[in-house]
Amino acid sequence: MAKQYIADIKDRDSVKATFLVKEKIMAMAKNGKPYMNLRFMDKSGEVDAKLWDNTDVLDKLFDKNDFVQVRGKASVYMNKMQVVVAEISKVSDEEVDLADFLPESPRNGAEMRQELHDVVASLANPYLKALMELFLADEAFMSLYSKAPAAKGMHHVYLGGLLEHSLALVRLVKTIVPLYEGINEQLLVTGALLHDVGKIHEMSYERAFDYTDAGKLLGHITIGVELVEEKIRQVEGFPRELGLLLKHMLLSHHGQYEFGSPKRPKTVEATILNYLDDMDSKINGIRSHIAKEAVSTSRWTAHHRLYDRYFFKGNGVDDQEETHCVCEEENAREPDREVPPVLRPASRQEKSVFSNQPLRKLENLSLFSKGSHDT
Repeated sequence: MAKQYIADIKDRDSVKATFLVKEKIMAMAKNGKPYMNLRFMDKSGEVDAKLWDNTDVLDKLFDKNDFVQVRGKASVYMNKMQVVVAEISKVSDEEVDLADFLPESPRNGAEMRQELHDVVASLANPYLKALMELFLADEAFMSLYSKAPAAKGMHHVYLGGLLEHSLALVRLVKTIVPLYEGINEQLLVTGALLHDVGKIHEMSYERAFDYTDAGKLLGHITIGVELVEEKIRQVEGFPRELGLLLKHMLLSHHGQYEFGSPKRPKTVEATILNYLDDMDSKINGIRSHIAKEAVSTSRWTAHHRLYDRYFFKGNGVDDQEETHCVCEEENAREPDREVPPVLRPASRQEKSVFSNQPLRKLENLSLFSKGSHDT
């Protein structure tokens, strides 16, 4: 029997599959009966679930980040798919293939790594190129850099997300730089590749994506600056000011203090990186949020907690294509549908005339006759 993935679950489907428990929260119903809010995930997506019965006993059998065998029924509730669990049991790690449960970047990993090597090879600044080549030669680093997600929940939340996001910023940099004079493209490209490098140690991604102790205590910005400084010290003659400018980009790429940025951008390059990082993150986050609601028939998404808003799913492209197709069909069916004015029935002519004079039809009444106005 083929494995049942979350993305394939339809309304009223029977569910019998193994999932990874991303969230597990005990709650209390209005009648005082305990129940369990769950969120399951596999590589195809995530789905909410409810466990109503025998929760006191089942609560002790599995926990968050465990693999579980689930039997239940799928249904659409408030435009969102959910699973009502009838049976659930823990599954040992040896019985599962981790590749089935963690989402991966839609981009091919080997192609992204080759693109990274090509970008580094194209760097003209000898110090920045030497710095990046040290990172590329570090196999332990590259293994993590190629695998890490870019975030836990906001954007690029999948294996390979960090590398995908970093390369996307490089392409944006190369698009923006020709529009302005005097921009240090070499510095910007290097900053794009390294701005989130600390996330290789900030996050854990062997199971559900979460933060490590180092991530909670230090954060990816501090970790990233430490990693860059360590490599800079290995490049003989690396200019002190160039190192300061590069580390400033890492320290300021969140833009504002309230967004967790130790420093605000104080160079043109740091400012550009901040805005490009924010743009790529938001676009990916919004599109991922919309994609999760494929089952919903609503034209609006559910409320996004982090962005604190709903998103409209349409963008006008489908409407334009539909209108274009309808017009083409009608033109093909009725090539001469425009009736010459002299052949139109009088009733149609009268019907098509719009008037904003509500008393016009009363003009023949004696009340509005010429004589009555004169008296």
